[in-house]
Amino acid sequence: MLILLGLTFASIFNFSSQDGQTSSGLSRKVARKIIDVFPYTKNLSEKTKNKIVERSQPIIRKGAHLSIYTLVGILIMSFISTYKLHLKYKFSISILVGLIYAISDEIHQSFIPERTASPIDVGIDTFGVFLGIIIVLIIISVYKALTQKETSKV
Repeated sequence: MLILLGLTFASIFNFSSQDGQTSSGLSRKVARKIIDVFPYTKNLSEKTKNKIVERSQPIIRKGAHLSIYTLVGILIMSFISTYKLHLKYKFSISILVGLIYAISDEIHQSFIPERTASPIDVGIDTFGVFLGIIIVLIIISVYKALTQKETSKV
Protein backbone atom coordinates (compact mmCIF):
# COMPACT_ATOMS: atom_id res chain seq x y z
CA MET A 1 0.00 0.00 0.00
CA LEU A 2 2.81 2.39 0.89
CA ILE A 3 4.57 1.66 -2.39
CA LEU A 4 1.40 2.55 -4.33
CA LEU A 5 0.98 5.70 -2.26
CA GLY A 6 4.61 6.64 -2.90
CA LEU A 7 4.16 6.09 -6.64
CA THR A 8 1.00 8.20 -6.60
CA PHE A 9 2.80 11.00 -4.73
CA ALA A 10 5.66 10.76 -7.25
CA SER A 11 3.18 11.04 -10.13
CA ILE A 12 1.59 14.13 -8.57
CA PHE A 13 5.05 15.65 -8.05
CA ASN A 14 5.92 14.89 -11.68
CA PHE A 15 2.73 16.52 -13.00
CA SER A 16 3.37 19.56 -10.80
CA SER A 17 6.93 19.82 -12.11
CA GLN A 18 5.68 20.43 -15.65
CA ASP A 19 5.83 24.04 -16.79
CA GLY A 20 2.57 25.78 -17.66
CA GLN A 21 2.86 25.11 -21.37
CA THR A 22 3.49 21.36 -20.94
CA SER A 23 0.71 21.04 -18.36
CA SER A 24 -1.78 22.89 -20.57
CA GLY A 25 -0.72 20.78 -23.55
CA LEU A 26 -1.47 17.60 -21.62
CA SER A 27 -4.91 18.92 -20.60
CA ARG A 28 -5.63 19.84 -24.22
CA LYS A 29 -4.55 16.39 -25.37
CA VAL A 30 -6.89 14.70 -22.87
CA ALA A 31 -9.78 16.99 -23.87
CA ARG A 32 -9.14 16.25 -27.54
CA LYS A 33 -9.13 12.47 -26.92
CA ILE A 34 -12.46 12.75 -25.11
CA ILE A 35 -13.96 14.82 -27.95
CA ASP A 36 -12.78 12.32 -30.56
CA VAL A 37 -14.32 9.36 -28.70
CA PHE A 38 -17.94 10.55 -28.67
CA PRO A 39 -19.86 10.19 -31.95
CA TYR A 40 -21.76 13.47 -31.51
CA THR A 41 -18.55 15.52 -31.08
CA LYS A 42 -16.20 13.48 -33.27
CA ASN A 43 -17.54 14.95 -36.53
CA LEU A 44 -17.53 18.61 -35.49
CA SER A 45 -15.37 21.14 -37.33
CA GLU A 46 -11.80 21.70 -36.13
CA LYS A 47 -12.71 25.24 -35.08
CA THR A 48 -15.57 23.97 -32.91
CA LYS A 49 -13.43 21.18 -31.46
CA ASN A 50 -10.71 23.71 -30.55
CA LYS A 51 -13.27 25.91 -28.77
CA ILE A 52 -14.52 22.90 -26.81
CA VAL A 53 -10.94 21.94 -25.91
CA GLU A 54 -10.19 25.43 -24.57
CA ARG A 55 -13.44 25.66 -22.62
CA SER A 56 -13.13 22.17 -21.15
CA GLN A 57 -9.51 22.54 -20.06
CA PRO A 58 -10.29 23.90 -16.55
CA ILE A 59 -12.79 21.08 -15.99
CA ILE A 60 -10.25 18.49 -17.12
CA ARG A 61 -7.60 19.96 -14.82
CA LYS A 62 -9.88 20.10 -11.77
CA GLY A 63 -11.16 16.60 -12.56
CA ALA A 64 -7.57 15.35 -12.64
CA HIS A 65 -6.95 16.91 -9.21
CA LEU A 66 -10.08 15.31 -7.78
CA SER A 67 -9.35 11.89 -9.31
CA ILE A 68 -5.74 11.51 -8.26
CA TYR A 69 -6.40 12.79 -4.74
CA THR A 70 -9.37 10.41 -4.43
CA LEU A 71 -6.83 7.66 -5.11
CA VAL A 72 -4.57 9.23 -2.46
CA GLY A 73 -7.47 9.11 0.04
CA ILE A 74 -8.18 5.47 -0.80
CA LEU A 75 -4.53 4.50 -0.36
CA ILE A 76 -3.95 6.45 2.86
CA MET A 77 -7.17 5.23 4.50
CA SER A 78 -6.53 1.65 3.38
CA PHE A 79 -3.07 1.78 4.94
CA ILE A 80 -4.21 3.51 8.15
CA SER A 81 -7.08 1.01 8.48
CA THR A 82 -4.56 -1.78 9.06
CA TYR A 83 -3.87 -0.22 12.47
CA LYS A 84 -6.16 -0.62 15.45
CA LEU A 85 -7.12 3.01 15.89
CA HIS A 86 -10.45 4.62 16.55
CA LEU A 87 -12.22 5.62 13.33
CA LYS A 88 -11.95 9.34 14.13
CA TYR A 89 -8.13 9.02 14.28
CA LYS A 90 -7.98 7.03 11.04
CA PHE A 91 -10.13 9.67 9.36
CA SER A 92 -8.20 12.61 10.84
CA ILE A 93 -4.77 11.20 9.99
CA SER A 94 -5.86 10.40 6.44
CA ILE A 95 -7.30 13.87 5.84
CA LEU A 96 -4.29 15.55 7.45
CA VAL A 97 -1.73 13.62 5.37
CA GLY A 98 -3.69 14.37 2.18
CA LEU A 99 -4.06 18.05 3.08
CA ILE A 100 -0.37 18.44 3.91
CA TYR A 101 0.63 16.82 0.62
CA ALA A 102 -1.87 18.98 -1.32
CA ILE A 103 -0.46 22.15 0.27
CA SER A 104 3.14 21.08 -0.34
CA ASP A 105 2.24 20.23 -3.95
CA GLU A 106 0.80 23.70 -4.54
CA ILE A 107 3.84 25.35 -2.91
CA HIS A 108 6.11 23.26 -5.15
CA GLN A 109 4.03 24.23 -8.18
CA SER A 110 4.46 27.94 -7.38
CA PHE A 111 8.18 27.62 -8.17
CA ILE A 112 7.53 26.17 -11.64
CA PRO A 113 7.51 28.55 -14.65
CA GLU A 114 4.03 29.61 -15.77
CA ARG A 115 2.40 27.83 -12.79
CA THR A 116 0.83 29.20 -9.63
CA ALA A 117 -0.31 27.86 -6.27
CA SER A 118 -4.08 27.67 -5.94
CA PRO A 119 -5.98 27.45 -2.65
CA ILE A 120 -8.95 26.22 -4.72
CA ASP A 121 -6.85 23.27 -5.90
CA VAL A 122 -5.95 22.47 -2.28
CA GLY A 123 -9.68 22.41 -1.52
CA ILE A 124 -10.42 20.16 -4.50
CA ASP A 125 -7.52 17.88 -3.56
CA THR A 126 -8.70 17.62 0.04
CA PHE A 127 -12.24 16.89 -1.10
CA GLY A 128 -10.77 14.13 -3.30
CA VAL A 129 -9.01 12.67 -0.25
CA PHE A 130 -12.32 12.84 1.63
CA LEU A 131 -14.08 10.95 -1.19
CA GLY A 132 -11.36 8.30 -1.14
CA ILE A 133 -11.78 7.85 2.60
CA ILE A 134 -15.56 7.50 2.20
CA ILE A 135 -15.06 4.88 -0.54
CA VAL A 136 -12.81 2.84 1.77
CA LEU A 137 -15.29 3.14 4.65
CA ILE A 138 -18.13 1.94 2.41
CA ILE A 139 -16.06 -1.01 1.20
CA ILE A 140 -15.10 -1.94 4.78
CA SER A 141 -18.75 -1.67 5.92
CA VAL A 142 -19.98 -3.86 3.07
CA TYR A 143 -17.22 -6.40 3.71
CA LYS A 144 -18.04 -6.55 7.43
CA ALA A 145 -21.76 -6.91 6.73
CA LEU A 146 -21.14 -9.74 4.27
CA THR A 147 -18.70 -11.59 6.53
CA GLN A 148 -21.03 -11.25 9.54
CA LYS A 149 -23.86 -12.79 7.51
CA GLU A 150 -21.57 -15.68 6.55
CA THR A 151 -20.49 -16.34 10.15
CA SER A 152 -24.06 -16.14 11.45
CA LYS A 153 -25.11 -18.86 8.98
CA VAL A 154 -22.53 -21.28 10.39
